[in-house]
Amino acid sequence: MSAEEPLIRVVRGVPTAEELAALVGAIIVRSRPTAAPAPTTASAWARSGRPANSGGWRAAGLPR
Repeated sequence: MSAEEPLIRVVRGVPTAEELAALVGAIIVRSRPTAAPAPTTASAWARSGRPANSGGWRAAGLPR
């Protein structure tokens, strides 16, 4: 591919400037690598009900 050759070529139709901008924007967004979402931590309330946690809300109702 030479430097003068366009990266995108419209084969049929006459797109408007807005349509070309939307196409280029969509291509740019799709070509970016997706970052892995940051792991979410469970809240203290959610962690309190897990079996690995000693105590928590389940033990609160038990006799001491």
